Amino acid sequence: MNELELPTPPLQAVTFDLDGLMFNTEELYQEVGSAILSRRGKQITGELLNEMMGRKSHVALSVMIDWHDLDDTPEQLAAESAEIFGGLLPRRLAPMPGLLELLSSLEAAHIPKGIATSSGRSFVDLVLGMFNLAPRFKFILTSEDIEHGKPAPDVYLLAAQKHGVEPAAMMILEDSQIGTQAAVASGAYAVAVPHGQSKHHHFPGARFEAHSLADERIYHALRLPTPGGSC
Repeated sequence: MNELELPTPPLQAVTFDLDGLMFNTEELYQEVGSAILSRRGKQITGELLNEMMGRKSHVALSVMIDWHDLDDTPEQLAAESAEIFGGLLPRRLAPMPGLLELLSSLEAAHIPKGIATSSGRSFVDLVLGMFNLAPRFKFILTSEDIEHGKPAPDVYLLAAQKHGVEPAAMMILEDSQIGTQAAVASGAYAVAVPHGQSKHHHFPGARFEAHSLADERIYHALRLPTPGGSC
């Protein structure tokens, strides 16, 4: 499909990834990972980040452990990560460009929206709570809600069920290669919104790569007025 063509029939719902898509948490994850590895005389690399991004937390931490042959368990690294994050979030957490405007536009058009993330429930509640965003979503799916995490399509197939639509009638917004792979595999209308490290990723099967959540092509595909006011 040409990226400027309107989907037929019209898209009926939108599902958002969270980390790196709604908030700058991928950037913060990199700082946390760097701090953890630095304490052990190791370095974080782009290759390691690529393997970790988009996966369930315990899986991502297992990747880090195997990559550097660490003696720690995923549970130990998770506790250490949470401690470091606790100091970063209040000072550094921020919505990604275009997020709040897109949420308002979807609400004005009565298009339901959900969240499907690889992060854990407690972390998601903390992040959304800092901006009081949870009440604005029809549902929030986390790593605890599915057995097989991204790149398996399970969480997005469940999202379609929660929306009550076929996957093809749902837009999924993702920032990582692994997440977009899951979105494409679900049969949804997948849009990649890379940022930072994920700008180096590849997104086969995505309808297009948006420059941010303010990209007019997102609005066009959803039949929403663009941020500038035109359709």
